[in-house]
Amino acid sequence: MSPRGVATPDVRERLFAAAERVVERDGPGALTSRAITTEAGCAKGLLHTHFAGLDEFVAELCLDRFARTAAKAQALSQLTGQDTVARNLDTVTLALFDSAGPALSGLAMSRPATTRRIREALEGGASGLTAIEEAVATYLAAEQRLGRVPETLDSSTVALAIVGTAHHLLMTSWPGTPDPRPRMTRLVATLLDD
Repeated sequence: MSPRGVATPDVRERLFAAAERVVERDGPGALTSRAITTEAGCAKGLLHTHFAGLDEFVAELCLDRFARTAAKAQALSQLTGQDTVARNLDTVTLALFDSAGPALSGLAMSRPATTRRIREALEGGASGLTAIEEAVATYLAAEQRLGRVPETLDSSTVALAIVGTAHHLLMTSWPGTPDPRPRMTRLVATLLDD
């Protein structure tokens, strides 16, 4: 436990990681400020020092994880011509399901103030599913130019199908439901076979 008055390094990430562990272990209903700070091993008021409340915290956590996945998607262009197209896409699509992704998505959707804050941030240009979709489409077009993806493949539509399916699986998966990742992998493989 950090002593009172001593700076906690990387406080945002420490609290975010703690929240994901709480949700994975105990489910979304167990996510409270106290549960997060206890899991993080820090002072009880730390979350409220950095966030206006739990709704803002959950929104910022979701936006942070969207931004991380968007950065992975934008890095796809560096993989053009390497490994297989399906495996490269899997690195991005499966990242959406890392850690407590499905549970956090459900949690965010059940909190109207959190949902509103996320929507406003996305409308304001924060990285989200649209950035991931655009990066996937750009990557597929680059692979088409190399002949690794059929010329007839509509890269924008395939990107929409991949990201839309990931979104659907995030919204309908929660602790206790089947792992959505195998379905995502099968979808990517099927879309690339056409």
